Amino acid sequence: MSDEEVQTMNRQAAVHTRRDEALPASAHVAPKWLGPVLIVGIVLAALNLRPAITSLGALFEETRTGLHMSGTVAGLITSVPALCFAVFGITAPRLSRRFGPAAVVCAGMAAVAAGLLIRPFADSAAAFLAASALSLAGIALTNVLLPVIVKRWFPDRVGTMTGLYSMALAAGTSLAAAATVPLTSALGGSWRTGLLIWAVLALAAVLPWLPIAAASRREKAAAPASAVREDAGPSVIRSRTAWALACYFGLQATGAYVTMGWLPQIFRDAGVSASTAGVLLAVTMVMGVPLAFVIPRLAGRMRHQGPIAVTLGLFGFAGYLGLYLAPAAGAWAWALLLGISNCAFPLVITMIGLRAKSPAGVVKLSAFAQSTGYLISIPGPLVIGTLYQHSGGWDLPLALMTALLVPQIALGVLAGRDRTIEDECGMRD
Repeated sequence: MSDEEVQTMNRQAAVHTRRDEALPASAHVAPKWLGPVLIVGIVLAALNLRPAITSLGALFEETRTGLHMSGTVAGLITSVPALCFAVFGITAPRLSRRFGPAAVVCAGMAAVAAGLLIRPFADSAAAFLAASALSLAGIALTNVLLPVIVKRWFPDRVGTMTGLYSMALAAGTSLAAAATVPLTSALGGSWRTGLLIWAVLALAAVLPWLPIAAASRREKAAAPASAVREDAGPSVIRSRTAWALACYFGLQATGAYVTMGWLPQIFRDAGVSASTAGVLLAVTMVMGVPLAFVIPRLAGRMRHQGPIAVTLGLFGFAGYLGLYLAPAAGAWAWALLLGISNCAFPLVITMIGLRAKSPAGVVKLSAFAQSTGYLISIPGPLVIGTLYQHSGGWDLPLALMTALLVPQIALGVLAGRDRTIEDECGMRD
């Protein structure tokens, strides 16, 4: 990010001249440090949105053995993230209205850190599950509210800032997946130590949000009674765009979870070694780091984001077709293609910020789209596993994943239209 862009965003953070707020600029003058600290806070928060999940995935067999988990409990733990994201994410708007989005993100990061600190010391599967749920609750709240933070403090840089934190999210995901096992080995080989190290990154993320939350509370206390209430947003369930976004979010999440959960097994069944299959998955995930920054910036400059959704879907078609025809011979190409296709996540997060006019609208739309979307995604990996087990191969599961791309593309086109949920619900600026 250039110095000019940072200076521009800092000025925006200090002035807060937003069309949805009936307040003079002087009522919202913020400290000069707020813009840069917000950028650091957003990046650190995004880095912590997936290591709680991917670090456990890297050490899941050791964790399962160490805690004597049954197969049922192990299966429950693998499905808990999406469930927690849906259940706790829907509480974000109410918490944001009461305490402010910055304070809730601060508390969310503290919950992530606390859960990661506690779970390595758990002596039972139940305690481990409870600590994991605490971290996942914090992640769920932050998932929903980061688009709101971006819309509120950087309204004219939605694409750039969404790209920045989407890139950080992808980097955190890849880093935890790739580094957990080597770090565990270097620190003595205990799975408990391997999981504990990610609490350090989470604790670092809490620090910038403490002054941000304090500044936000002071601003809220100083705001006159004539301020537009943050709960004055539209009723999102009346919006076709909101439903299109939610379903698009759910289908892209289904594809991502299936890829993370089953892609290595697809390659191994085709004769690829276990170590190479793991590297191929890492390649798929790493593709999200640069593209997660490019795609939101591109989407933010376009009036209609549908063409991007179509393009990403076509990459998915090519990847699944390649896995069907020649999974081993073109393994690297298919991993790259599916990595590009999975970048529908930063696209949908960007569209959430663009499809609402106000922070109040964004918080409602973000909570609705993500909570509904994660609920839609829960059955996907389980259905794929069942089809694989009963059919004895990957032809049927791959056919299903390819077929799901058709409604995903159609929903992306609908969600990408140049309109807002306020317009659809008949609300004026």
